[in-house]
Amino acid sequence: MGLFVTFEGPEGSGKTTQIRLLAEWLRARGADVLLTREPGGTRIGDAVRGLLLDPANTEMRSETEFLLFSAARAQIVGQVIRPHLARGGVVLCDRFADSSLAYQGYGRQLDLALLRTVTTFATAGLTPDLTVCLNLPVLEGLRRKQGGDQGEWNRMERERLEFHERVHAGFLSLAAAEPSRWLVLDAMRGVDEVQEEIRKRVGGLLA
Repeated sequence: MGLFVTFEGPEGSGKTTQIRLLAEWLRARGADVLLTREPGGTRIGDAVRGLLLDPANTEMRSETEFLLFSAARAQIVGQVIRPHLARGGVVLCDRFADSSLAYQGYGRQLDLALLRTVTTFATAGLTPDLTVCLNLPVLEGLRRKQGGDQGEWNRMERERLEFHERVHAGFLSLAAAEPSRWLVLDAMRGVDEVQEEIRKRVGGLLA
């Protein structure tokens, strides 16, 4: 089996930048790297992503939201992630199941035990070997988002501050419960400094 690394964190934490830098580093070392994201990564997943993030879908129920994320996740795990891992490749995924626990569990306050059961079904029990959590204050993350050239904010980003605070606390709770799997890094630090710590941990797993 290969290596499965996921990136988590609140909005604006720099996941996209760090995951791309890690992919470049791994490819330079000869690794067969698949870089993907959630929701998305497949034709079906991208279609679901459009539904989930469209600001017009204000009537979407929390349960619907979670099940749509789970449906997209089932597709990418079966179609893309597991086959690549089976070939001995490295999969880097921008968000995975922990995002649903943080956003729909802690953020939407849905039943965590029930979410875990559905997630296990959707992923057939697939768990990342390493989850990198880029941690920074919620207001700073939203400020970065606002300052970026990203066009209109999506449906999740538009949520109230209290929602984003619960999500942030959720990520830290999940990390505290599984310290061996999670690498929590201060995303207020420089990009290169953070990347160096990620490479050190990933390099150790590959060795």
